[in-house]
Amino acid sequence: MMLINGVETDQITAIDRGLQYGDGLFETIAVVDGEPEFWQQHLQRLQQGGERLALSIPDAVLLQQESEQLIAAADANIHRWVLKITVTRGSGGRGYRYSEAQTPTRILSLSPWPYSEQQQSEAVTQGVMLHICNTRLGENPTLAGIKHLNRLEQVLARNEWSDPAIAEGVVMNPQGEMVEGTMSNLFFVQNGELVTPELRLCGVVGVMRQQIIEQLQQQGVTVAIRPIPLQQLILTEEAFCCNSLIGIWPIHKIGGISFHAPGPITKDCIQRLKRGS
Repeated sequence: MMLINGVETDQITAIDRGLQYGDGLFETIAVVDGEPEFWQQHLQRLQQGGERLALSIPDAVLLQQESEQLIAAADANIHRWVLKITVTRGSGGRGYRYSEAQTPTRILSLSPWPYSEQQQSEAVTQGVMLHICNTRLGENPTLAGIKHLNRLEQVLARNEWSDPAIAEGVVMNPQGEMVEGTMSNLFFVQNGELVTPELRLCGVVGVMRQQIIEQLQQQGVTVAIRPIPLQQLILTEEAFCCNSLIGIWPIHKIGGISFHAPGPITKDCIQRLKRGS
């Protein structure tokens, strides 16, 4: 089911700037037993992205009402859904310059959960394998961190492999430093220290990434944030990827380098996340 500006439809005008230029933002939210997880955090990131792009974000109450409408119409016997909120700058004429008078387009959709219970259980207990992508991320501090609609880099990176045994891919910046997965954020354990890549110039500041960092900091555990060159994989003892749908997936192999998965620090993070949710 999909709502576009509050109307149940899947039709959008061809001159919408989201379609024409990727001029907009989106959030992907897990819905568990009828409740969107980390709702406030997702709305906060959406608002931050709107400020960065000078894009008017619809009222939070309206977004909540329409989300509840979608969830209420879903099959109550299915416990997990994926809610996606997309906000574009709306319709506009030809050319990159947008009108000062904006009427944003809001698109809310509810989709089936993409992973079976068996897939999720195996990923958490056995770990997953990651491909090292050839596609590099461009650097732009204005767009870094936010979840804008320009996802061609991720599309190209994700389509570098078709092996079902590979769950995710590592994407790097032009300097060969690991930034994130195609759909997730990355954490590494090096010399007993938990480290996650710096996202100042590219990459998405994921809601789950922030949740992990904040919960650990509240419990006195420091997470280092710094550039991580690909060559440092040989120094890595553990690794995991995360996002709002998968939670935490331990990584047992990246390219040709294997890790113990799940390692003790990864297990601890998974348990802390459970207790904090």
